Amino acid sequence: MKICTIVGARPQFIKASAVSHAIDATDGIEEVLVHTGQHYDANMSDVFFDELKLRRPNYNLEIGGGPHGQMTGQQLIRIEDVLTNERPDAVLVYGDTNSTLAGALAAAKLHMKVAHVEAGLRSFNRRMPEEINRILTDHVSDWLFAPTQFAMDMLEKEGLSDRSLHLVGDVMYDVALEIAASRGERTDPRTLLALDNAPLVLATIHRQENTDDPSRLTEIFGALIELAGRYTVVIPLHPRLKGERREVIDALPGANRLTFTDPLGFGLMADLVADAELVVTDSGGVQKEAFFHKTRCVTVRDETEWQELVESGWNRLPDSISRSAVLAAVEQQLVANPAHGFEPYGDGASAGKIVELLKQAA
Repeated sequence: MKICTIVGARPQFIKASAVSHAIDATDGIEEVLVHTGQHYDANMSDVFFDELKLRRPNYNLEIGGGPHGQMTGQQLIRIEDVLTNERPDAVLVYGDTNSTLAGALAAAKLHMKVAHVEAGLRSFNRRMPEEINRILTDHVSDWLFAPTQFAMDMLEKEGLSDRSLHLVGDVMYDVALEIAASRGERTDPRTLLALDNAPLVLATIHRQENTDDPSRLTEIFGALIELAGRYTVVIPLHPRLKGERREVIDALPGANRLTFTDPLGFGLMADLVADAELVVTDSGGVQKEAFFHKTRCVTVRDETEWQELVESGWNRLPDSISRSAVLAAVEQQLVANPAHGFEPYGDGASAGKIVELLKQAA
């Protein structure tokens, strides 16, 4: 069986590392790895291939930047060329990026089987590009690998019960367990980043609805600056926060109290999450990473696709994206008593289940 795996962004490298290692350990399956180049910064791409021991891609399409339609269209053209050349038995896509949708559409139009890892997630906000990507990908996929029962329920509600639906758990949990077990092999993050001993808040901001709206960006970073009076606030810089957006942040009173870093590797990021008193993020993946390391989280968005984390108390949404509302959510979350013994993401063996199901279908 030949599987063509399409990746392009940080969360996909993490997820693919688990499944690709399971493929390598399984006889009778060949994998062709395609990197679209959606995350082209070395700190957002190369470091993950190295650290997670994900082998170098067979194809690097180097398509990054630009408007959503342009990026997706260019990826669709190039991925179609790869698939026509390789003729895989199945095309494997992850999550909800433009690379996900381009890979799924290219395969479906060539009448190739599509497998979607992390199927069934919904934020119910179609202004988010990711929401459009995940819905369309689910509806052209043949195998739908859901990380949670909520995701399974959504697939069934949308009339996809005739597809091959499987509740397999979350492959990011597989990787989180592995990286946590190897922490002793890495330098302490406070030493590595020359941080002081104050309690730590880790923040990641990259969603288009936050970075492209100067008002929202100002409100979020105004709250982070105020937190920096009591905490060391560390912010790994996503490429989307460079240029004019960074100028907006730097112009805020007290911005020099924030600690900015380059994008971080998965191990260092995991260690910071584990050490933090709180995570403030707009990332889908980082919400889960916080939970995996039992760190409370505030998600600066109007909704989340990981609703079970809100219901269990591990995550909290502000009442609005304003400085006061974000700070109120932070204060509430710092004293929250989230549910323990709550494990919605499987048993840490999701990748092996996915590969076994694909092999059975070959």
